Amino acid sequence: MPGAPNKPPDVDAPLPVPTPGSDRVQVALRRLAPDRIVLRLPIWRGAPNVDLVKPLERAASTLTAGEFPDAEKALDQFAVRLAEPRWPTIPEPWIRLRVTIPAPQPPHWDPDSKLTPADRDAKKARLWAETQLLLAKAAVELAPSLSIDLTDMQACVIEAQTVFEREGATAGFWTPLDRLWETVRDRVPLPTPGAARTGPPAKLPPGIAPEEA
Repeated sequence: MPGAPNKPPDVDAPLPVPTPGSDRVQVALRRLAPDRIVLRLPIWRGAPNVDLVKPLERAASTLTAGEFPDAEKALDQFAVRLAEPRWPTIPEPWIRLRVTIPAPQPPHWDPDSKLTPADRDAKKARLWAETQLLLAKAAVELAPSLSIDLTDMQACVIEAQTVFEREGATAGFWTPLDRLWETVRDRVPLPTPGAARTGPPAKLPPGIAPEEA
């Protein structure tokens, strides 16, 4: 729109907002652990594309090394890649891990444009907490079908749900979820990426047989 200031709207999936006192490792793990599980879903037929596995490998290694900016950048790259249309349809709630890059639009088109920064952050934080709870429930429910043992983590989900209904996304809400995601990190290895797709054979000049090329 000529002459109008453009501002990208909020992305489709709510991005995590660190809660007071949160450790950066925990904040990153709340993204990395569900990401590990989404690549175990049967939609990938056991071998997700290397374009998806590599960002998570970088995120895991840089997080272990304490290189938090690089880990967060890798997680962002994974979230954007996961939104590419070439992948299979990702079911709920895992689809919430995708982040699309929206087209610029005038600020007043953003439905949250009239909220104060504090209110926008509070809304985003609550949406992310709700997403985390849904992901935690789905992880525990789907674990047996994915050959993952999370039976001892059911209590963490129940505890988080109880605290969320009573207090919202307080430190008491994140504590059991962080225990769950730490267990996922320890028990769910990154998958082996599928073989890279090769392009069609190159066209040969007329009169040259393949064995002569």
